[in-house]
Amino acid sequence: MDFEYTEAQRDLSGLARELLTDWAVRNPRPDDSGFDPELWRAMAGAGLLEAALPEPVDGGGFGVLEQCAVLIEIGRTVAPAPYSTSIAVVAATLAEFVDDLLVRRLRPLLRGETTFAAALARDFAAFEAERGENGWCVRGSQSVVAAGAFADGFLIEACAGANSILLVVDRAAAGVTVTGQQVVNGTDAAILELREVQVPDGDVILAPEAPGWARRRAALAVCAHQLGVLERALEMTAEYARTRKQFDKPIGAFQAVRQRLADAYIDVEAVRLTLWQAAWRESHGLVAEAEIDVAKFWAAEAGHRVAHTAVHVHASTGIYLDYPMQRYFTAAKRAEFESGTALTHLRGLGAFLDAPV
Repeated sequence: MDFEYTEAQRDLSGLARELLTDWAVRNPRPDDSGFDPELWRAMAGAGLLEAALPEPVDGGGFGVLEQCAVLIEIGRTVAPAPYSTSIAVVAATLAEFVDDLLVRRLRPLLRGETTFAAALARDFAAFEAERGENGWCVRGSQSVVAAGAFADGFLIEACAGANSILLVVDRAAAGVTVTGQQVVNGTDAAILELREVQVPDGDVILAPEAPGWARRRAALAVCAHQLGVLERALEMTAEYARTRKQFDKPIGAFQAVRQRLADAYIDVEAVRLTLWQAAWRESHGLVAEAEIDVAKFWAAEAGHRVAHTAVHVHASTGIYLDYPMQRYFTAAKRAEFESGTALTHLRGLGAFLDAPV
């Protein structure tokens, strides 16, 4: 495979970096809500929300590789834009599997007027769905739904007998309760509770491959965002090591600091290479489960190491709430938790390859 950016990736990455860097300069200390409506509308106006979606939904005709390029730039600024949930997972899934929902669901989203969150199965599906006379009845609850606190709608994975299905549920639907939660880096997450929520057939995706497809895209989105976070955190730390002096020498001249930074560089490159390998295979319709497990392993393991290296090199400054490194540390830790433990992914990969780990 070719690890070089395509022309579309370079264009989208450059546009996203310009827009998000300008936002970061004007908002050095954003709130912790996880969502800036003005920024979301600006991204829509610049064409960033629609560009990496299929042409039938008025998108630019690009896909997961271009979505990852945008997510890396969002991670570099830790911008409060729910692109990973709204676009990379929900919009991409609807565009892939549904026809009649396109105009009603996607166009307001692509205009920056709405957002979506995804409540997909983790170890098991947290929701159950039963077929009724006029559609489906859904019940269950799931905590720490990313971007759920402000989402206008949800893509739910539910167990329907022996199968899993996806359903689109409006926040305002009867029986839906959304309770905001405080997580490590903000207040965007929520507990989503569904009590006998009625979902019409038109809002249900029955394709058996759809839940797995959505989960793979969600995993790639987390890894891409984590790469941006770690890449920028390492750049900031290297710059600090060049300018911060002790005993009249830059601290980067000390062997222990150089070793920490060298190890962090290797970790960031591991996240980069495993992400692009997994995303490339996914973009070409190839089996990618093992590669995604490896990418998730590095997003979690390297995320932990690089985040702590960045804070340690910055010393006490790194964790101050009014210093930017603190936002990168907490963003990296959250992605680590969302990716799961490294050991979990190694065991999953071993099971996939039918070999002990």
